[in-house]
Amino acid sequence: MSKNLQVTIDKDSGFCFGVVYAIDMAEEILEQDGYLYCLGDIVHNDEEVARLKNKGLRIISHEALPTLQNEKVLIRAHGEAPETYKIALENNITLIDASCPVVLKLQNRIKTSYDGDEKILIFGKHGHAEVIGLQGQTNNEAIVFQDIDELNQIELPSSFTLYSQTTKSVDKFYAIKDELIKRGYDVKANDTICRQVSNRYEDLDEFARNYDKIVFVSGKKSSNGKVLHDVCKAANPNTYFISGVDELDAAIFNSEDTIGICGATSTPMWLMRDVKAALEQL
Repeated sequence: MSKNLQVTIDKDSGFCFGVVYAIDMAEEILEQDGYLYCLGDIVHNDEEVARLKNKGLRIISHEALPTLQNEKVLIRAHGEAPETYKIALENNITLIDASCPVVLKLQNRIKTSYDGDEKILIFGKHGHAEVIGLQGQTNNEAIVFQDIDELNQIELPSSFTLYSQTTKSVDKFYAIKDELIKRGYDVKANDTICRQVSNRYEDLDEFARNYDKIVFVSGKKSSNGKVLHDVCKAANPNTYFISGVDELDAAIFNSEDTIGICGATSTPMWLMRDVKAALEQL
């Protein structure tokens, strides 16, 4: 390829403040202590996790937590269920709590609803770290669903409060609320979706339309990565999802192309810069 290839990184892509906060906290302790345990992947991006593991970050599972004693353990931005705090107290584990403030606010609201005997529905991804923490506020009694069709198989109470995982689509949340009201349920909707994520839908839609091709960089486990990739793909059908530089396919690009690079709230800026450099080398 000639040097005509124009590559631009979306300035609004990259880590949200919750992820920045967690990673800054981890790096500070790693520098000081040389190692730090983290409960689950600190961010849903394998490349960033690998970078931090090289600095001494030790990822552990929830099953392994009770085997630790007198250690420091980082709670990532997704937040945790009450059980985690209980285990930490019993084992003299110091929790470095980097839970995102938006997630903590949502956990509080759900706990208040649960304590007030409200029936709770959570629109979120099954098994996602944040959702497990949210469900934990309700003694795991809340009904979690990814799609409204799932609710066809479940007998719902006539009246309930609807919540959402913080990284879900605002439009979809309100469409679900309207559909449930149409079906005759008494729905109290509590919109706690993070606007730092939802505001990106509009910005990304506009960004994606400005280029011949879009390279969307994200970890495969990232929930908002899937949502934001779909936004790009709808705005520009020539959108390609990659997790790292090695997934770039040179055959897709022409020397006259204008290429936009963007990513999820869990995609590090250094990775998008690496992708840009690799494209310019093609």
